[in-house]
Amino acid sequence: MATFKALTWDHPRGYIALAAAAKLEDVIAKGLRIEWEKQPLEGFESHPIADLCDRYDLVVIDHPHVGEAVAGDCLQSLESVFGDDAVRVLGADSIGPSLSSYHYAGRHWALPLDAATQVTALRTDLLDEPAPPTWDAVLDLSRRTGKVALSLAGPHAALSFLSIAAAYGEPPAEVDPDKLVSTEIGQQVYELMAELAACGPLSVRAKNPIGILGHMAEDNDVALCPLVYGYVNYSAPKQGRKVTFANAPRRTPGGRPGSTLGGTGIGISRRCQVTPDLKDHLLWLMSRKTQSGFIPDHEGQPSRRDAWHDAGVNARWGDFYKNTAETLEAAYVRPRHNGYIAFQSKASALLRDAFETRANAAGVLGKLQDLYQQSRRPGAER
Repeated sequence: MATFKALTWDHPRGYIALAAAAKLEDVIAKGLRIEWEKQPLEGFESHPIADLCDRYDLVVIDHPHVGEAVAGDCLQSLESVFGDDAVRVLGADSIGPSLSSYHYAGRHWALPLDAATQVTALRTDLLDEPAPPTWDAVLDLSRRTGKVALSLAGPHAALSFLSIAAAYGEPPAEVDPDKLVSTEIGQQVYELMAELAACGPLSVRAKNPIGILGHMAEDNDVALCPLVYGYVNYSAPKQGRKVTFANAPRRTPGGRPGSTLGGTGIGISRRCQVTPDLKDHLLWLMSRKTQSGFIPDHEGQPSRRDAWHDAGVNARWGDFYKNTAETLEAAYVRPRHNGYIAFQSKASALLRDAFETRANAAGVLGKLQDLYQQSRRPGAER
């Protein structure tokens, strides 16, 4: 029996479908044994990928880790395992940049198992109006209710900053990879976030997206989180109140819904001795039948476009997919250079401190740019 050690993240969306798939009768009958272990969300977001690849054959990763992975030569490319044609098919079937986000240095480095991006989460029973479509409307709701929360813990302060900049017409570092954001747009985004942070409920200030959504399902002091990574599980909960999801806010009506891509991919480590049965199993996870049936039936969040628009899937999960697909299609893809993950953590800590002290925008933006430049230097601290 071929045994493979595998690591995913500790949430029903990240674990249940993978563990159930590994226990299917036909998988066991083939002599294929995949042992899925879990790590906390914080480890998934920041743990060094090379260390994980030393210990596991399959590793569920976030796409910003690919630069670090390539620098450490710790993953096998999809092209080398499955071939160019199979990768092209995956790209055509995946929603938004779900596959292309794992493309770096001329190759793809993870299978797009799960698609996600920041969207708006709201409690419709606490609001007498639909989700605010623009950032001006979000600010107005915050001023009127005091029940609008930003996602700021961990790396999410920086991720929210990047997303709002994209909505304001300047996706960070896209035009000039050495320039994070212009002073003009950066100041507008910072001042918007600073006011929302000052007015938002303190109860969720230290919570990650899972914590915020769980809090929204149980308590009534947060009616809206304008940017939080979407978790389909909360749209049809087994307990607590339903959280409704909508497209991310825009700067102007009809503009781009600013959001930073999340989701997960399955990376194949260098230590993994890939067998034909393992290849078949991994491609089965990407298939239309699995993505529209088995994965959502086991609390997973598919990456195929046709699954996101499947009527049955949407009926089961409160139209989560249909209501947020536009945001995912337009999602911003973060820089993926070796050193980006450390920048993301440092930038978030800087922003949180700045919001707390109401620091001057110009000084904060200068420090953000310095951190970003440092992250791009060869040999920068990781």
